[in-house]
Amino acid sequence: MKTSYADSILFNGRITTLDPLAPEVSAVAIKDGQFLAVGDDRTIHTHAGPNTNKIDLKGRTVIPGLNDSHIHVIRGGLNYNMELRWDGVPSLAIALRMLKEQAIRTPAPQWVRVVGGWSEFQFIERRMPTLDEINAASVDIPVFVLHLYDRALVNRAGLRAMGYTKDTPNPPGAEIQRDKAGNPTGLLIARPNALLLYSSLAKGPNLGFDDQVNSTRHFMRELNRLGITSCIDAGGGFQNYPEDYQVIDHLVERDQLTMRIAYNLFTQRPKAEYDDFAGWANIVSPGQGNDLYKFNGAGEMLVFSAADFEDFLEPRPDLQPIMESELRKVIALLVEKRWPFRLHATYDESITRFLNIFEEINRDIPFNGLRWFFDHAETISERSMERVRNLGGGIAIQDRMAFQGEYFVDRYGAEAAQMAPPISKMLNLGIPVGAGTDATRVSSFNPWVSLYWLISGKTVGGLSLYDKKNRLSRTTALRLYTEGSSWFSGDDGKKGRIAAGQLADLAVLSADYFTVSEEEIKGIEAVLTIMGGKVVHGTEEYGNLAPPLPPVSPDWAPTGVYGGAYRHEHREHLISANSSPCACSIPLHQHTHTVSSENGNWGIGCTCFAF
Repeated sequence: MKTSYADSILFNGRITTLDPLAPEVSAVAIKDGQFLAVGDDRTIHTHAGPNTNKIDLKGRTVIPGLNDSHIHVIRGGLNYNMELRWDGVPSLAIALRMLKEQAIRTPAPQWVRVVGGWSEFQFIERRMPTLDEINAASVDIPVFVLHLYDRALVNRAGLRAMGYTKDTPNPPGAEIQRDKAGNPTGLLIARPNALLLYSSLAKGPNLGFDDQVNSTRHFMRELNRLGITSCIDAGGGFQNYPEDYQVIDHLVERDQLTMRIAYNLFTQRPKAEYDDFAGWANIVSPGQGNDLYKFNGAGEMLVFSAADFEDFLEPRPDLQPIMESELRKVIALLVEKRWPFRLHATYDESITRFLNIFEEINRDIPFNGLRWFFDHAETISERSMERVRNLGGGIAIQDRMAFQGEYFVDRYGAEAAQMAPPISKMLNLGIPVGAGTDATRVSSFNPWVSLYWLISGKTVGGLSLYDKKNRLSRTTALRLYTEGSSWFSGDDGKKGRIAAGQLADLAVLSADYFTVSEEEIKGIEAVLTIMGGKVVHGTEEYGNLAPPLPPVSPDWAPTGVYGGAYRHEHREHLISANSSPCACSIPLHQHTHTVSSENGNWGIGCTCFAF
């Protein structure tokens, strides 16, 4: 007699398992946070008991929960409710209208912040906003618009808030653009050091602790909406340990974390990087935590002298000779302490020098299976990839080229762009490869944009970068975003497949990822997301299964009006770029709208009521 029934059963679906022994099934049984059984409806229903929750998938496509191997989710959560997201907005006119409206509702001394996730090539106008347009958005409230890691546009109120005047010197590797009289214009430029951009952003007010908790919960739910159940946090500038991790600790204690987080520690003090890691080694150890929240190792910044910034508008930076001695000291410490590590590495010229150091240390202190990997690796050579493989490393790739590909082609040519990064060669060489976004300050956190890029080889602006040799099948791309990424947190074999014994993480999709057109991939989201057997997001017929979230706070937060990443059916209330707002009382992010163009004037029509 059966004594152990499933907690829940999902049936009548098209479930992609990524298990070669049973690549597609129709039903799964879940118990105690793991997949109990996988198979056909009839077999799986034998695991049903009187209290088993049964969910009819109604023929929908189901995939393993997505896992972003490089995202700045902890920092992103602290700031999410303060940020106006332009991710996927189709028109600059719409984006500027959002900016102006948000400036009206934002109280002093807060700022309006657009921080990453967009490119001018996504706009129908195919251009950046001008400083005049940024200044027109607000006279009194600071406006800060970050474009990738190459520049920021700041209005006059923002310059006053930052304290930038004609007497403010340019920091090393950056420029505060000035007019003929020497006054700052509002354009901050990385040449190519991005420290000016994020140090300027850091001058803005932070949210209070309770609002940061609320912000992080809403950010995680936005990621859940997109089918993400796991990520690896890559640290970040001005993200200090353990102070800036208290919000996550708070959520863990209250069982309110809705995605798995493995976090890396990112050095914060130039010339004191060794001391950072030596100090942290006394208070945290690799793997500390559990399957929900754990410490993953060091990086992506290990020493500041090793940062080869990926600003393709600027020439490739040559790393200073001091880099070798500084990085060698830190890597030797990490290998000795058996700390896994990751390292930001864009260019093969830098990667070659990094590998020289790693191989030298390996001769004295063997890596011996220590998990380590490069992030980005856009121009890595085949010889360098072989060296990575021989030293047991991996490569985490992100979709930065989807947002910067046009700039790369302009500087290095279309032929060089075809293998930037050379993902297919990495896979052919047997190197562990995981996919991610590097969100939130460069690319969007939307994994479906990243999957679109991997499959189509196109930027968000539609430029074709890759030929068939460097484009992935839909199954291979999905595999990189699931079981591929699991290697990078030491979770291979534990999650990434829908298979008995693995963690019960999955996403039920709004459309069939395997059959929709390539362009439609960008618009996919999850209608139901389950992490550890628990529903963490639900909409449409599954909306009543989702745990409720508290209202967005503070009440002026952009996310309470516009939500997160742009959705054609849930967004702006403009009838045209120059019209009045929709007069109905339905919250903007619950509207249904269509984007249209007439005589070059782009706008959005509202179907919430008849005009």
